[in-house]
Amino acid sequence: MGHMDHFSAGWVTPVLSYVMACVGSALGLRCTVRAREADGASKRNWLLLASFAIGSGIWTMHFVAMMGFGVEGTPIRFDVPLTVLSLAMSIGVVSAGVFTAGYGRSRVTAVVLGGLGTGLGVAAMHYTGMAALNLHGSVGYDPLLVAASVAIAVVAATAALTLTLVVRGPVLTVVAALVMGLAVSSMHYTAMFAVHVSLAPSSAELPGATATEFLFPLAVLLGSFLFLASAYVALSPTGKRAESAATELLREVELSTATATEPAAPTTVTV
Repeated sequence: MGHMDHFSAGWVTPVLSYVMACVGSALGLRCTVRAREADGASKRNWLLLASFAIGSGIWTMHFVAMMGFGVEGTPIRFDVPLTVLSLAMSIGVVSAGVFTAGYGRSRVTAVVLGGLGTGLGVAAMHYTGMAALNLHGSVGYDPLLVAASVAIAVVAATAALTLTLVVRGPVLTVVAALVMGLAVSSMHYTAMFAVHVSLAPSSAELPGATATEFLFPLAVLLGSFLFLASAYVALSPTGKRAESAATELLREVELSTATATEPAAPTTVTV
């Protein structure tokens, strides 16, 4: 049995992973708020951004945390195609849940079905990412803890979709994002504590990339996207403010046009 260390990098990886989960959740919630105020293509685009934000935030949280995972007696490598697949799964299943909640006629049905599907998808993303681990040995799981991690994922996803329908205002969004980040992080570490490794010592070269070669650059890229997108959403006007600004601009244009086309008053010349 290989000794595992989930915090080999100290406090940095769990704190940073939690921050990334919160940022992705906050951005996703704000985007869903904008989607509720929009119609047509604008609504679809806001929901797409929300899906990408929450999905990439969850994935980034997972693999930032994985950079602190180590097993005594073996190096660890990551299978690149499987890791990328886990990212695509994360965004895809979250997208299905967000669109179900965004367009569903019955809110209760949309949240229940969307939360179940999204939670199972998040769990599938996690365990697909774990399948990408290459080490000298085999990885096994405690079934009870696996079931607990899946249950946490479903509850967290259902809570997230519920919050997308009820959250109002930036303060409540921050609180909701902190709760979602905690739930997602709890799911991750519950799933990680379900892991046990049986070592098979070998001097053979392991296939795949190290965390520094692959995970770190990708996590930085996604993290930068989340922060920049958050700044954009925070600075862009809400639907009501944008409508008010557009109405005011239209009124000014009409006044300017009326002034420009108004006939000039006749000039009287006194002799």
